Amino acid sequence: MANPIFSNLPMTIFEEMSGLARELGAVNLGQGFPDDPGPEGLRAKAAEAVLNGYNQYPPMAGLPELRQAVAAHYGRSQGLDLDAMTEVTITSGATEALAAAFLALIEPGDEVIVFQPLYDSYLPIIRLAGGVPKLVSLAPPAWRFTRERLEQAFTPKTRFVVLNNPMNPTGVVMPEEDLALLAELCVAHDVIAICDEVWEQVVFGGAKHRPLIGFPGMRGRTVKIGSAGKMFGLTGWKVGFLCAAPALTHSLARAHQFLTFTTAPNLQAAVAWGLENSHDWFRDMPRALERSRDRLADGLRREGFAVLPSEGTYFLNIDLPASGVDMADRAFCLHAVNEAGVAAIPVSALYEEDPVTSIVRLCLSKRDATLDAGIERLARARDLAVRRRAPDIAPA
Repeated sequence: MANPIFSNLPMTIFEEMSGLARELGAVNLGQGFPDDPGPEGLRAKAAEAVLNGYNQYPPMAGLPELRQAVAAHYGRSQGLDLDAMTEVTITSGATEALAAAFLALIEPGDEVIVFQPLYDSYLPIIRLAGGVPKLVSLAPPAWRFTRERLEQAFTPKTRFVVLNNPMNPTGVVMPEEDLALLAELCVAHDVIAICDEVWEQVVFGGAKHRPLIGFPGMRGRTVKIGSAGKMFGLTGWKVGFLCAAPALTHSLARAHQFLTFTTAPNLQAAVAWGLENSHDWFRDMPRALERSRDRLADGLRREGFAVLPSEGTYFLNIDLPASGVDMADRAFCLHAVNEAGVAAIPVSALYEEDPVTSIVRLCLSKRDATLDAGIERLARARDLAVRRRAPDIAPA
């Protein structure tokens, strides 16, 4: 018999909308991947490593040079003092890192606090591990939690909290006071935080990413997860980082060992080189994406859309009712891809219960021409939706 945790799940919204975009030849502002091919130097290093490097099994925990590069990068960029050999494990992408963390640490009956909207892999794997998700809903436009709401979520059975920061799909970089509150409650309730921080390098303007592992009391109770694919705009590479204190890392590495065991050595070697030699990339990439964000936001506003703030990630959100669109987000997204040739993501698909149905997520990490075409087609979709729902007016 098939496991009902997975067999009863629908196709992910990302695959559904990208499949429609391919089928219909639509502009794809749905799934979060950039048009740009990524840093040429990094790609050249990967090719060179395939041709002239080692192509057999690398060490299970990752190439030593990559583990050292990860620890050094987080030391430079976030002030963390990680031991490369006892606190860093390389995984086949951040999703595998999440699976390793959930499967290694969660025991049957453990309650796991999760904030929604959420990345859609969290809940199935938490449940596969025997965990019981406790959902905390966030709402636009600020997408923030309160002390009262958090204190209600923590119970004597709470063992873990899952935090995505910067947050997909909201584009929020969590403010320091919210992180401090969450850290305070984790310490008070003896809870481990599993932190999905894959967007940590993609932060705009005056916003600043602070890793939860750096807050008082969190050093030994945090699993920090990063992604080379997101850092370098190479989403197909699937090279992830699991960072945690030695006692946690021991369990995490054992789970990783029986999930994928290891990751392509040429990609590991290239990422190690990139972390040590891409300071200009880490400076310039967020600025370029910020310009894309502004181009998309300004164009949408000119067409009558209400745009929510985006402080980071590849994503920008629009508020349908405030834009004059009297349709739920999923209905509008299907209308937009079928009638106007542009794919987007309904944020309601990233809730399990009590969804917000008024917000549509757009990917901003595209070339100017793609963004401009997307703006034009979204405006057409909006106009069609508004006209169809306008009341008939009898002539005077």
